[in-house]
This record gives sequence, structure tokens and C-alpha cells, in this order.
Amino acid sequence: MDTRRPPIAAEALASLSVREREVLRHLADGLTYTSIARRMDLSPHTVDTYLRRIRDKSGARSRVGLLRLAIAVAEDQERVRGQDQAPD
Repeated sequence: MDTRRPPIAAEALASLSVREREVLRHLADGLTYTSIARRMDLSPHTVDTYLRRIRDKSGARSRVGLLRLAIAVAEDQERVRGQDQAPD
């Protein structure tokens, strides 16, 4: 099975701001929009705005598409953490 991410997902990930990635990380953790807002000290409206921008950048058409992108962000960050902690 081919586990490589499609190019559109890689491009979308690269285009996201740090805050947009943070919102997606929380979404991947299963938090609701309201919970994300509380955790990031934002209004739910601001979280919704971030998610709309993410949809525009990524082309995600549904919550499922957005969640797939969120999981990809979480996996990328786990991979980077693993590289940072690898012994030299």
C-alpha cells in the first residue's frame, strides 16, 4: 500500500501558518472548536476563521478532509520530534 501523502496535502501543509497548524493539531487530538478556542485563548469565531482559511489553502471540502489534514500535521510533527530526539 502506498502511504505517501498526495502532493496537494504536502503543499497545503507547507502553506499553513504556525497558528493554523496548532489549530489542526488540536483538531487531530479530538478537541471541539470551543475547546480549541479555550486552549488557545481565542474566540470560537477566530478558530472558525482559521479553519476556513485552512480549507481554502488545502482544498478540503468536508470535515473529513479537514480531519485528514489535521492528522497529517500531527504525524509530521511527531516525525520531527522523533528526529530531534534521535541520538547523534
